[in-house]
Amino acid sequence: MGARNLLYGRGILPARSLRGPVVSIGNLSVGGSGKTPFVILLGELLKERGIKFDVLSRGYGRKTRGILLAEPGGSSAQFGDEPLLIARRLEVPVVLGEDRHQAGMFAESKFGSQLHLLDDGFQHRALARNFDIVLVTADDPRARLLPIGRLREPLTSLRRADAVVLTSGAEPTSFPLDGKLVWRVRRGIAPGNVSAHPVAFCGIARPQTFMLHLRKAGIEPAAEAVYRDHHVYTETDIRELLALKATSEADGFVTTEKDAINLGGYFSALQPLAVIPVKMELLDAANAVDTMLRIVAERMKQA
Repeated sequence: MGARNLLYGRGILPARSLRGPVVSIGNLSVGGSGKTPFVILLGELLKERGIKFDVLSRGYGRKTRGILLAEPGGSSAQFGDEPLLIARRLEVPVVLGEDRHQAGMFAESKFGSQLHLLDDGFQHRALARNFDIVLVTADDPRARLLPIGRLREPLTSLRRADAVVLTSGAEPTSFPLDGKLVWRVRRGIAPGNVSAHPVAFCGIARPQTFMLHLRKAGIEPAAEAVYRDHHVYTETDIRELLALKATSEADGFVTTEKDAINLGGYFSALQPLAVIPVKMELLDAANAVDTMLRIVAERMKQA
């Protein structure tokens, strides 16, 4: 968190508002809680109701700066892998900006004052929001604060949340949830046309979860290759993966949607390649979304 955000976080500077309502999706720890799949899930639920919205994102990992509208056909270097995944899956405007208020102002100038989903927004307190959703994992209660551990904030920060989403086996008794809406999600994969014994590779925050989901789906990898989260693949990586396929006698490759984006122009070199989307389901989704929209509407009237 930069110095300017610290000033907002301590209440020295007032958070800046947008005309349209803001729903923030964030977490307490670094990586792997499922923020991007949840943004996509919530976006799909909003689209089912005919609600127009955009997504505001920092664009982590992009090589560009400033305010940009993500182009679905672009590259992760231009827009970041997760914003591109959101743009491709939801087919809604995804606006990138280090300053999310400026990104929101840009979005409203182009698309009107519709609802904004603030991606990875719990720590971005410079932008006022009308509803705060925070995803937690089973590991969070045992984790330590950065830089020693993975926590961005202590568990007590959940007092700022409106809804806490329990993911990855998280139990409600492990968190201070008094007065909070508690939502549960199920996560999995949607295996498609995967070869019998592929090389499984990924560069995500929790690679072991992806490998576990493959085995639960009856897919037994001939070999595995794991890279750092948001890894952008190089020619050397492709050569190594092809060599691993040969030595393991694998009959293809399997990876995640995010990795497929980060393969860029090397995608065609790894064939046959199955790309596995993440499935996320919100339990009692209709009631959860109804409650969120009611609270948002009430707070917009009070503003």
